[in-house]
Amino acid sequence: MNNMAQTLQEKLAILSDAARYDASCASSGTTRRDSRDGKGLGSTEGSGICHAYAPDGRCISLLKILMTNFCIYDCAYCVNRVSSNVPRARFNVDEVVSLTLEFYRRNYIEGLFLSSGVIRNPDDTMSDMVRIAKRLRTVENFRGYIHLKTIPDASPEIIAEAGLYADRLSINVELPTDRSVQAFAPEKNPATIRAAMGNVRGLRTASKDRSHTGKRPPIFAPAGQSTQMIVGADGATDATILTRSTSLYGDYKLRRVYYSAFSPIPDSTAKLPLIKPPMMREHRLYQADWLMRFYGFGVDEITSVAHQGNLDLEIDPKLAWALQNRHLFPLDVNKASRDMLLRVPGFGTKTVNRILTTRRHRTLRYDDLLRLGASLKKAQAFVTALDWTPGSLTDSVNLRARFAPPPEQLTLF
Repeated sequence: MNNMAQTLQEKLAILSDAARYDASCASSGTTRRDSRDGKGLGSTEGSGICHAYAPDGRCISLLKILMTNFCIYDCAYCVNRVSSNVPRARFNVDEVVSLTLEFYRRNYIEGLFLSSGVIRNPDDTMSDMVRIAKRLRTVENFRGYIHLKTIPDASPEIIAEAGLYADRLSINVELPTDRSVQAFAPEKNPATIRAAMGNVRGLRTASKDRSHTGKRPPIFAPAGQSTQMIVGADGATDATILTRSTSLYGDYKLRRVYYSAFSPIPDSTAKLPLIKPPMMREHRLYQADWLMRFYGFGVDEITSVAHQGNLDLEIDPKLAWALQNRHLFPLDVNKASRDMLLRVPGFGTKTVNRILTTRRHRTLRYDDLLRLGASLKKAQAFVTALDWTPGSLTDSVNLRARFAPPPEQLTLF
């Protein structure tokens, strides 16, 4: 198809489909802009294509597109690589701005997630993306959410400008190890990627510091930065992936690490798998990531119970840890510390907070835990209450079988 003859709808079909492989589409963590005062267009906090979820559970709709799926790079795992035989399209700046505004006016979206293949060179591509964000902010007065997928090879000055208009910047580390990046994406340099991430962290930190006159510098990417790793394209275990995530969170203060299950693509190298990893593997990695960020688990604790470095696909990682550490249970919900209550399977952070608040006033019973939101199907073997004790259940040999899915009869056809 001749790119010059493509309609806007045809481009949208190609470039929205091409963007679906990017998992790092989230819009949490910003309260920067709001047009509910009647001035401007859009809001990051309003109510309503891609759906992302904020930490409070709100569903936020974003226009998720590539600026173009033309690319000068030949990353083996990418369907849009230069050697891939796929339909190509390219938006210009005016078209992306127009689409964003039209989708917003129709109440389809609350923001824009914009990524791109690299055309001509990284600086030219990133400059076009920045022009889109800048025009939306300064000309159209758009106050909705903007997430820009940053090209790490672009100059630091362009990336610095991007953070003035985008709520979030993300830079993909691509794969869990440098060796895998070098094997499957030799045109990309892991050191350059890390340098770009470090630069964004530095700019975010500087934007929060006041000068000696008390003046605060311009806000920079208020929703932080995130990254994405492809899971299952190389031989990296879950332990390797989670260890890398821990390092990324610590080194760059990321808001999120996203895990994207590898999807086999046409005409790919024989070094890549022929089948995609189970989606449950991606789900377990997100659960483990959540435990590390909000439940006080260390990566070594989670991976110590992983079989050959990989998480159990049949039960969640908190339950797997509890089953391997039964000597710590059962816990008395009326006396246990917050840190230990967070390790009870079936107890979320909200439930634990409610338990701590309620037990100041009275002694908790089994039914109280139900009312406070606990999933007692999981928790009952690991806790005691005023009127409940699990007895021998905690140490029973078939306890895992109570939670694992029943075996399925496999068929040849």
